[in-house]
Amino acid sequence: QVQLVESGGGLVQAGESLRLSCVASRSIFSFIAMGWYRQAPGKQRELVAAMATAGSSAGTTNYADSVKGRFTISRDNAKNTVYLQMDSLKPEDTAVYYCTADPTYSNRYWGQGTQVTVSS
Repeated sequence: QVQLVESGGGLVQAGESLRLSCVASRSIFSFIAMGWYRQAPGKQRELVAAMATAGSSAGTTNYADSVKGRFTISRDNAKNTVYLQMDSLKPEDTAVYYCTADPTYSNRYWGQGTQVTVSS
């Protein structure tokens, strides 16, 4: 079983920044991809950002249109950690943010989530 531990959430004002961290219990090279999802109250969970972490496409990133240019996903292989740098935060970014890791194309692990609240 894989454990994903998120941290870095909190309460900030609009326009400020946060950096989320996700530490995996094993090497991120063992995953095809890692990413961040979020779920706001009353809404469906949605993809925020993802990164291929193995294979020929390693390093390739994908972002939701709503966060392009503001959020950046990155990794530290030595620390088994994936980050989500969130800049120019907006109230609509308020949600619980979840880290994910895909060991195969048909399997996905989820973290426990970290709350991000952006006040106007």
